[in-house]
Amino acid sequence: MADPSTYRPAPGAIPASPGVYRFRDAHGRVIYVGKAKSLRPRLSSYFQDIAGLHPRTATMVTTAASVEWTVVGTEVEALQLEYSWIKEFDPRFNVKYRDDKSYPELAVTLNEEFPRVQVMRGAHKKGVRYFGPYGHAWAIRETVDLLLRVFPVRTCSNGVFKRAAQVGRPCLLGYIGKCAAPCVGKISQAEHVELAEEFCDFMAGRTGNYLRRLEEQMRDAAADMEYEKAARLRDDIGALKRAMEKNAVVLADGTDADLLALAEDELEAAVQIFHVRGGRVRGQRGWVTDKVEDVDTAALVEHALQQLYGGGAESVPREVLVPALPEPAGPVREWLSGLRGAQVDLRVPQRGDKKDLMATVERNAQQSLALHKTKRASDLTTRSRALQEIADALELDSVPLRIECFDISHLQGEDVVASMVVFEDGLARKSEYRRFQIKGFEGQDDVRSMHEVISRRFRRYLQEREQTGEWAVPEADDPGQRPAAPGGDGAATGATAATDGAAGPPAGPLDPETGRPRRFAYPPQLLVVDGGQPQVAAARRALDELGIDDVALCGLAKRLEEVWLPGEDDPVVLPRSSEGLYLLQRVRDEAHRFAISYQRSKRSKRLTAGELDSVPGLGETRRQALLKHFGSLKKLRAATVDELCAVPGIGRRTAETVAAALASRTPAAFAVNTATGEILDDGADEDAVTGGAAEGGAAVPAGAAPPAGPAAPMPPAAVPPTATQPETP
Repeated sequence: MADPSTYRPAPGAIPASPGVYRFRDAHGRVIYVGKAKSLRPRLSSYFQDIAGLHPRTATMVTTAASVEWTVVGTEVEALQLEYSWIKEFDPRFNVKYRDDKSYPELAVTLNEEFPRVQVMRGAHKKGVRYFGPYGHAWAIRETVDLLLRVFPVRTCSNGVFKRAAQVGRPCLLGYIGKCAAPCVGKISQAEHVELAEEFCDFMAGRTGNYLRRLEEQMRDAAADMEYEKAARLRDDIGALKRAMEKNAVVLADGTDADLLALAEDELEAAVQIFHVRGGRVRGQRGWVTDKVEDVDTAALVEHALQQLYGGGAESVPREVLVPALPEPAGPVREWLSGLRGAQVDLRVPQRGDKKDLMATVERNAQQSLALHKTKRASDLTTRSRALQEIADALELDSVPLRIECFDISHLQGEDVVASMVVFEDGLARKSEYRRFQIKGFEGQDDVRSMHEVISRRFRRYLQEREQTGEWAVPEADDPGQRPAAPGGDGAATGATAATDGAAGPPAGPLDPETGRPRRFAYPPQLLVVDGGQPQVAAARRALDELGIDDVALCGLAKRLEEVWLPGEDDPVVLPRSSEGLYLLQRVRDEAHRFAISYQRSKRSKRLTAGELDSVPGLGETRRQALLKHFGSLKKLRAATVDELCAVPGIGRRTAETVAAALASRTPAAFAVNTATGEILDDGADEDAVTGGAAEGGAAVPAGAAPPAGPAAPMPPAAVPPTATQPETP
């Protein structure tokens, strides 16, 4: 633990201006980001007597090794910069948001020629009307299914729409009356746009006039004895009323507002948000935060508003109702107004319907926190017990807070890859996962592959330590030091850059400007390999070669779930009911899943690669344009350079490259089916020729004459066994 006095800024060095500050640990990793109206008093408060600090604050300042700050012009700029840095660095002592997923919304693409109703997530697009957000996508689809009976706006994708227009036949929704079928001209483009606008008006809450108009039409139809039309209108009215019942009116004045409520204890806080549009609750969302830092309700409200609106996925309504105003509230209100482009009323409701609705949101937050604590209590206890059991079984000095696991995957020696997964505090940290390609040798050798991967991972770690000055490179003539500059050993060095997750030249663990963590910057407390004694010995040898002696190592064998330690003849057997064994199994299984998914993707990519894939300078878009223009690879191969140039986007140089690449891969002129002796037709489609060869066909070299007369009999050993002819031994 560091002494805060060792990195305390000199008196008078801290400016009395608005700004954002960052605390870093001994590795230079950002562990806390904060903002202040005046940096001097705020930062000075961290360097008082530790006994007077909040326990979480005391833990943070003793973990930190340095502090730095950035001066900004206004408090609004400080708010924006703080949010950006929290999202970028994910500091461990800042409030943690466990649920930052995007919520689905009902979108109407009025920016298209034929507007479409669909479910959308993420940032808003210009020209698209949004309604929501909703808690679940199925809630949107149920509402849309009811409304399509009255407002048959198209919901199909652009591909389906174009296909229906080409064949002149609508899709199923067009036949059953849930789509107006503009694709085949049943209604005009202008009529369809008007229909989409009526749909938007109804979703926006303007329902009374439309329902009254339908009821008048129903009565007129009944008076004219058009009973079928009247019955259809009656059903339409019922469908609209059922859709309206899903979103009851909660604010009679048709307010657009977001209501945010909190339920908290000393360690955690639950956030609940109701989205009210047109006086109706259109959506609900929530998350639970860890109160890692010492924050009050006002600060939690500020963090929640940053989380909700900072990413740009949510539109800011006219009113934002909160249980407590941030201190100060002016910069936050100004920031929200800037996002909306108009004035935003940020306030605490005092009376009336809005206060009653806020009480409902608070009850939801309290229930959410209670449910979370019920689930979390056993989870925290279980994870702590699992880590302690692992430390006791492996005789570690402390519990392994960071565990890394490696696994090798291949298919009969092809596409050999490896994975590295990371668990911190017993939970997967997927942003730290890495994937490797084995390129130091060819073939199947799990032990050698494990040695290569462990060497590459820790060589990168030593390189980064060297670049940051944590470990100086020893002199070449000093035999008593560690090996010279990491990465200096033959074959393994050439494979160092062959990682998907960490390709390119080695980089330091931190960006010198921002302090952002880099790749393999931090060592684990426990290294787990998937395998038994051979894999553990290979990993130990790799660590010894690099001089790494402060990382615990073990292997988990699949057959009996035995834990192997380096240099031990007998494994450590954990009880089957052990939480420690269960955690090791989860780590191992996650490494296996990650490795095999990468290996399958590589194999699939290799097997589906076509002749055009290897043409230099030819991307996916132009490959598709060529195939679409000529219709098949056979016709493309027969095309001249001038014909290739006629394809949009293909210049003469690219056309010459494509023609030369295809000419160098001219297929065989004839193919013979070895099962029947039949000569396949010269003019057959290329896919058929390929398929014939795959089923037992043999290609005859280009330029060779086809065999004359009936096919010669095949040697007995070459004839496939049949039901009447036994296999030749």
